[in-house]
Amino acid sequence: MPESTGKVLLVEDDTSLRRTLRKTLESLGFVADDAANGETALAMAHMNQNEAVLLDINMPGIGGIETCLRLRRGFTRLPILILTVRDSEDDKVNALDAGADDYITKPFQIRELAARLRSAVRRFRAPERPADASLIIGEITLDPVRRKVFKGDLEVRLTPREFDIMHFLMENAGRPVTHARLLTFLRGSDGGDEREYLRVLISGLRKKVEKDSANPEYLFTESYIGYRFREEHP
Repeated sequence: MPESTGKVLLVEDDTSLRRTLRKTLESLGFVADDAANGETALAMAHMNQNEAVLLDINMPGIGGIETCLRLRRGFTRLPILILTVRDSEDDKVNALDAGADDYITKPFQIRELAARLRSAVRRFRAPERPADASLIIGEITLDPVRRKVFKGDLEVRLTPREFDIMHFLMENAGRPVTHARLLTFLRGSDGGDEREYLRVLISGLRKKVEKDSANPEYLFTESYIGYRFREEHP
């Protein structure tokens, strides 16, 4: 029997949408379980071996954010993708800070949903990389031991802070990383909300690693949210 595209737990309180999504996921090759609320989802997560969770953010009961927090505490590697309404930046930021790996805005395209879920399952199935292993995405190679970055065969000279943020984003390739999380990583808990500092760092990195810094191939801006490093596709 061929391996499924992935085993997904769908958490959505709208009965009609939940049924439609489940049928859609199954038609795309996923094995789908579903739950109508966070409490049921948490119980099911402990009984089933899910490879990703698709979680609505606006639900009765404990709600999507609290469900996300509890799932992340219990399952550190399990990909959690949030479903949220378009333009709700606060919801997206709160969800990512609560441990979500990604978000999908309603209304969404089925192709985008499938691609995000396949990507999440692929990361989950991948063996954990040793901490000292080089990160390779496209033409970019980052060596964490020697603290060197190469584009093709040429070394890219980075400042210590540029290297740190590049390393962090590449470790989270394919996932949006919030401004707050980046600042905490760079400056600790007192990092504050210095988004201009991040913009300067990212701008400098783009000038060094992108062919055209105005049209990046690697370092993408997530509007009002943070930044995302390109994921390497198999």
